[in-house]
Amino acid sequence: SVIPLAYYAIALRQTPGLSFSEFWWRTMTVGPWPSGPIWFVYVLMAFDLTASILYRVSPRLLDPINRLSIKGFQRPSKFWLFLVIVSAAAYLPMLIHYGQNYWFEFGPFSVQASRVLLYASYFFIGAGIGAANLEGGVLSAHGRLTERRWFWTGITLIPYCLMWVMIYIKRMIIGNPDPLPGWYLGIYGSFYVLFSASILFAILAYFLQSKSSGPTLLDRMQGDAYGMFLVHYPIVLWLQYWLFDMELPAFAKAAIAFFATVALSWAVTAVLRKIPGSRYVL
Repeated sequence: SVIPLAYYAIALRQTPGLSFSEFWWRTMTVGPWPSGPIWFVYVLMAFDLTASILYRVSPRLLDPINRLSIKGFQRPSKFWLFLVIVSAAAYLPMLIHYGQNYWFEFGPFSVQASRVLLYASYFFIGAGIGAANLEGGVLSAHGRLTERRWFWTGITLIPYCLMWVMIYIKRMIIGNPDPLPGWYLGIYGSFYVLFSASILFAILAYFLQSKSSGPTLLDRMQGDAYGMFLVHYPIVLWLQYWLFDMELPAFAKAAIAFFATVALSWAVTAVLRKIPGSRYVL
């Protein structure tokens, strides 16, 4: 796994001279056994398996979502409201009960407890949109969503600013308590739900509306994107490890780490994909 290699950089900062074999053995036997960003792949695989089983039960389970998507072709705000209501019902009770920091963990498998149903909601709503009639639904390149990019961008800014107000209240007024009171989590979580749905629509509207005369850099990167996601974490952590002691402004370090991570992870993925059979998984 690439994750122990990634976290070894952090362990060296805490315990200089620690060998990788010692770190790896402690991680496997004592823990913690962090999954890093790969937790997303585990969760997505679980959703995929669940969707496959449900499809066997009934191929038409997602039809109601698809019908709402078709209505969203002309009125995307209706589908946005549906997304907000469903994700609020899935997220807020879990957030208030578990708080924002608790994770379900089993060995290297982990997922944030308060968000697991939120992720599931977005996954199955997305599957419902793509189940049929994609070109006649809310994500059609010819629908109303593409015409209102700036509207959704403006809508996104409202809950975003309100979230910062809640952060100010947490830090400066109620003294940053741990755990946070339920009323605070409920209000902040409501703004988070509104922000998540709105920025999703804003981003999708932007990409649906953009028309390029030829392939862009992102288009060229598309085939290697999954591999880049899998290998980028040790690269970015080791870059941060080497940059830590350099006398450079924080902005410069961030820029170097970002662009070097993109370039190196892209190059590593390109090399790995030359291995026979690797293209099936990368």
